[in-house]
Amino acid sequence: MMNQGAHYDILKQMDKRLWLLIFVFAIFCFIQPGSSAIKPYEDENWTIAENIIDARINEILNKYNAKMRNPCSDYVFIRRVYLDAAGRLPTLQEIDDFIKDKKPNKRKTLIDNLLEKDDFALYWSMKWCDILRVKSEYPINLWPNAVQAYHRWIYEKIRENMPYDRFARQLLTSSGSNFRVPPVNFYRAIQGRSPQSIAKAVCQTFMGIDFEKLPQDQRENLALFFSRVAYKKTMEWKEEIVYLNPEPAKKIRTAFIDGKSVEIFPEEDPRIVFANWLISPENKWFNRNIVNRIWAWIMGQGIIEPVDDTYGRDTPGKDLLVLLEDELIKSGYDLKHLIRIILNSRTYQQSSIPTRDTKNSEIQFAFYKVRQMEAEVLLDALCYIGGKGEEYVSQIPEPYTYIPRENRNIGLADGSITSSFLITFGRPSRDTGLVTERSSKPTDKQRLYMLNSSDIQRRISSSSELRKAISQLWRGKKESIDTIYKILLSRPATDEEISVMEEYFSTSGVQPYQVAGDIAWALINSKEFIFKH
Repeated sequence: MMNQGAHYDILKQMDKRLWLLIFVFAIFCFIQPGSSAIKPYEDENWTIAENIIDARINEILNKYNAKMRNPCSDYVFIRRVYLDAAGRLPTLQEIDDFIKDKKPNKRKTLIDNLLEKDDFALYWSMKWCDILRVKSEYPINLWPNAVQAYHRWIYEKIRENMPYDRFARQLLTSSGSNFRVPPVNFYRAIQGRSPQSIAKAVCQTFMGIDFEKLPQDQRENLALFFSRVAYKKTMEWKEEIVYLNPEPAKKIRTAFIDGKSVEIFPEEDPRIVFANWLISPENKWFNRNIVNRIWAWIMGQGIIEPVDDTYGRDTPGKDLLVLLEDELIKSGYDLKHLIRIILNSRTYQQSSIPTRDTKNSEIQFAFYKVRQMEAEVLLDALCYIGGKGEEYVSQIPEPYTYIPRENRNIGLADGSITSSFLITFGRPSRDTGLVTERSSKPTDKQRLYMLNSSDIQRRISSSSELRKAISQLWRGKKESIDTIYKILLSRPATDEEISVMEEYFSTSGVQPYQVAGDIAWALINSKEFIFKH
C-alpha cells in the first residue's frame, strides 16, 4: 500500500470530473426493480427450460408467495459464469463471440467449455486450498516444497475430475513422505497433531460439523480413528513421513457419530475403516456437506448456513439438498456434474436485482446473490486491464520462493505468500480452513485504495487493452466508450451512458486519452465492476 503522502498527491490530481463520474456509475447500487426487465441487466423471457433445481426452488418460493426474478441478460451471464467457473473476466473476443452466437443452447455450450478449461481447475483449486489449509508457515508449517506438491496434486485431481469419494479417501488414508505423497499433507496442515485435532479437522472439512459441539463421547470415539497417525523426520530438510504407528498394536473399540459401533483389529488401519464409513452413499453428512459447499461457492451462500457448522440445523431447502445428494451419488461423485446442473439452472441464471417481496431474509435463492469478487480474482482482473501480473518473492522459509508475473493470483499455492492488496481485500490466512476466514465484506480501506491508489492509475495509463478503446476514437466516441465498457463491465454502454460520456468528451477540456482514463477509473470504482452480479 502507498504511504499517506502519496495518497494526498493522488487526491490532488483527482478533480471534480472523476468524482462526478464515480457518482454516475454508482447508480448500479441503487437500481430498483420494476414490472418489466431492467436493461441491460435482464431479459424479458427465458430461453432455457427449468431443470430439477428450479422445480424445487419454485416449490420453496411458492410457500412465501414469491417467484424468481427475470433471466439475466447474455452480457451479465457471460461475465457471471466466467467469474464463477473460471475466476476471471471474459476477453473482448470471448464476449463478442458469445453475443454473436444465436444458437439457443449457447449458454450450456459455454458452461461445458469452461468446465474443461485449465482456468476452472486453477480457480477451484484455490477454493480447495482454502479449506485444506495449504500454506507453508505458522501455524500450518507445510514448508514450500510440500505446499507446491500439495497444490499441484489438488489442481491435477480437479482437472482430471477425480470422483469426490476417491479424493476424500486419498486425503484420509495416504501414508508416506509429504514431498512425494502429496495428500499426506492433509495430516500435516492441521493445528495440532493429537487425535482430537485431526478428528476436528476431518469433521469440519468432510462433514461440515463443528467437532466441539458434539457430545464428549462422540468426540472421544472419533478421535480413536486417528489415534495411530504418526509423524517422523527424514534426513532431507523439512521432509516428514506420515505413517500408521504399529504400536500399541491392540484392538480398538469405538463408534461412528451415527451410533454404529465397530471393532478395529491391530492389522487394520483405523483411518481406512473411518473412510469406508465416511464415503458410503448412505452417509448424509459426507454427501450434504460437499453439496452444500459447492452450492455456496457458486451461489454465494449455502443451502444450510453456516457451511462449516451444519450439524443438527434445518433449512427450507432440505428437499433441494436431498435432490442434489441423489444426483451426486448417481453420477459417481462427479463434482463437475453437480456444478454443471447448478450453472444450467434458472436459479443460477436469474437476475441479481431483488424485488421488494424477495428481500425477506427467509426467502432463499429468489435472485442471484451480489457479492464482491475474491481478492485474488479482483487482482487478476486489474492485472488483465494493466497488462502486467504480480511478482512475489519469499526468502523465508527456505527454499527461496519466486512467483513470476505470468502466474495468476488465483494460482498462488502458498497461503503464506501474500501482498497488502490481497490482505486488504480479504484473502484468507488459511489457518483454520473455515469459510469465514475469507472476507467478502467491503471496507473503507478497500474503497480508499481503489479511489486513490497510484497502482490503479498506473494500470489504467499503461493498459494495452484500454489503448484499443482510445485507438477507436477516430471511428467515433461511441465505439471507444463501448470498448471501455466491455473490457471492464463485459457489456456495451447504454444509450444514456453514451450520452453522458459524449458530453463529457466535449466539455471536459482534456485530451481524449485522459477522458478514456477517467471513464475507466470511474468504472473500476463502480459496484458493477468490483462485484459479481
